Amino acid sequence: MKEECKMKIPVYKPLLGEEEIEYVVSAISRGEISGLYGEYIGKFEEEFSHYVGCSYGIAVSSGTAALHLALASLGIKQKDEIVVSSFTNMATFFAVLYQYAKPLPIDIEPDTWNINSALIEEKISERTKAILVAHIYGHPVDMDPVLKIAKKYGLYVIEDCAEAHGATYKGKKVGSLGDVGCFSFYANKIITTGEGGMLTTNNSEIADKARTLKSLAFGANNKFMHQDIGFNYRMTNIQAAIGCAQLKKIDKIIEKKRHIAHYYTENLKDVLGLQLPVEKSYAKNVYWMYHVVVHSENFGFTRDLLMEKLKDHGIETREAFIPYNLQKIFIQKGWVKGNECPVANYIARNGFYLPSSPLLKEKELKYIVNKIKDIKKDH
Repeated sequence: MKEECKMKIPVYKPLLGEEEIEYVVSAISRGEISGLYGEYIGKFEEEFSHYVGCSYGIAVSSGTAALHLALASLGIKQKDEIVVSSFTNMATFFAVLYQYAKPLPIDIEPDTWNINSALIEEKISERTKAILVAHIYGHPVDMDPVLKIAKKYGLYVIEDCAEAHGATYKGKKVGSLGDVGCFSFYANKIITTGEGGMLTTNNSEIADKARTLKSLAFGANNKFMHQDIGFNYRMTNIQAAIGCAQLKKIDKIIEKKRHIAHYYTENLKDVLGLQLPVEKSYAKNVYWMYHVVVHSENFGFTRDLLMEKLKDHGIETREAFIPYNLQKIFIQKGWVKGNECPVANYIARNGFYLPSSPLLKEKELKYIVNKIKDIKKDH
């Protein structure tokens, strides 16, 4: 028992190996360390966009940069309105605000925690220009209704795929379903470059615009005669080197993620008051993080208390995202009302995710599920 108490399980740790080291060393040895030069940048863009099922990939410095670059490349401007799922990392909303556009938060489905497409149409006005969906925690959004609405009103569709590399909707990978896909390669993502991101598209005009804007919009003939107000959103060749090595592991990582999720589900499915993630018939969920919701009236106590007790046993967890409409900085500005998205609010207050690293061992998974059951039983 004493040995068990010493166990420390982080919420996430990336799968890295010798190949990542080899590629980084090769880039450094050739002096190809910036975001302007080096073989790995183009290689990573080509291989990742091909993996997603898109013709073009533009590597950038972060997932947030990918989102902002997508909006800028689509010509989103001040006073334009963008429909956005309320329940997501705030980077999704920040990207809209960087363009001085107005995000319109939409409540979520109670089971997938993705945007509720039935609520989109009532928010659309003549100023609405795009729908920005987030494939939350690795489960793809039900895209057919979203695409139908977008076509009806002539709107762009942007996919925030930061948490969903390799997830599929009706057999097609996310990031290839809308006009633009935006990925993150932060340290805890399905594959990582430490920091970094990628914009994917099948539209050559969007790709050209994004490629120009991401690198200060340098001139074609005279480099320092700039074509536009650009950004310095370049991914370095060193980061891309890591990405190339990671991409070789992506199927293995996703397989491991799904195994972890299935273990959790099989062993926690009978715990009263604990809502587990789903996998809809149209979806392949990659389970970026295994997110659960504590219904305290049935579970017996709150999410926060459960997280605290798991921490006491060396198990790190992380609370759910706080929706846009509950962010104090926006409420104080009068941009939103706290009660706008009740489902998202409930999930935010009662949801959290369990350790989800592809490096998790069976004994660690067993330890986690047993501790959840023991804590519930002993309370």
